[in-house]
Amino acid sequence: MGTVSNVLNRPEAVSPATRERVQTAIAALGFVRNESARHLRAGRSRTIGLVVLDIANPFFTDVARGVEDVAAAAGLAVMLCNSDDRADREAAHLDVLTEQRVQGVLITPTAELSPHVEALRSRGTPVVLLDRRATGPDQCAVAVDDALGGRLAADHLLERGHRRIAFIGSSGLPQVHERHAGVAAAVREGTGSEDALTVFSPAHLTVAGGREAAAQIIGLPAGRRPTAAVCANDLVALGVLQEMVRHGVRVPDDFAIVGYDDIDFAAAAAVPLTSVRKPRVELGRRAAELLLDEASDAGHQHAQPVFEPTLVVRESSMVRRPSPAVVSGGIG
Repeated sequence: MGTVSNVLNRPEAVSPATRERVQTAIAALGFVRNESARHLRAGRSRTIGLVVLDIANPFFTDVARGVEDVAAAAGLAVMLCNSDDRADREAAHLDVLTEQRVQGVLITPTAELSPHVEALRSRGTPVVLLDRRATGPDQCAVAVDDALGGRLAADHLLERGHRRIAFIGSSGLPQVHERHAGVAAAVREGTGSEDALTVFSPAHLTVAGGREAAAQIIGLPAGRRPTAAVCANDLVALGVLQEMVRHGVRVPDDFAIVGYDDIDFAAAAAVPLTSVRKPRVELGRRAAELLLDEASDAGHQHAQPVFEPTLVVRESSMVRRPSPAVVSGGIG
């Protein structure tokens, strides 16, 4: 067995003739090296963990692509875990990743930062927060200025004459709170009123959640009904668009919609969605780079880059009729 081990791990220590005989036997037997066991004996596997909130959201698919690009270049595999925005599932995934002795973990946490994250770090496993700000300077995190994103969306609607605006988002996630705060500040400054913004809180940030919120908006009396909405993500915005079209509400003539994340489906919608664009793939790449640097460099310095979002304007918020009455008149 020592000779076989040398052929696999230190071939230069074996004579060419012996090496050829062993390699012929390996091929005939169909032997496959147990890389997992070999790396576990060394203390770490050749994998990193990626825990996301909702793999059904294309935003996280794009983030994962950025992570995988960096991991593959380093000869590592990515273990993708979906918490479904549930703390219990997130904790279970972190336990499994600990058992697998991954080189590090990238995580978009649920609302409350799990104690399992700190437990991982206390064992020497690097953890980078992804699409989430860190609460202190002793950890790497990659985030987006979501308060600015909310402002960009609201300012865009205010510039087009809207004075009753909805924010649709219902999550304890800090990112969503930031988006709401940005929208609220812009609407307050733009209208001088605390009542110009109405918040709708569907159960989930999904297409179904967007339909639920849109139905509530349609059911409001005309005098209280918003004429536009900023949605917490593009899935919600697509649901709002579906429900409005189903009820014969013209988008954007009667109701304008701005999404968030700018997933590929936003541009492909029946009425292409205006959306706040986040650098999704670059978020994943930068987070993975920080993770691998921390895992391999004893002199690693924690970093917390914050990317700036941009607004991509499409048909869902572009007023087609010039009359101010149409811009602010609501759903007919």
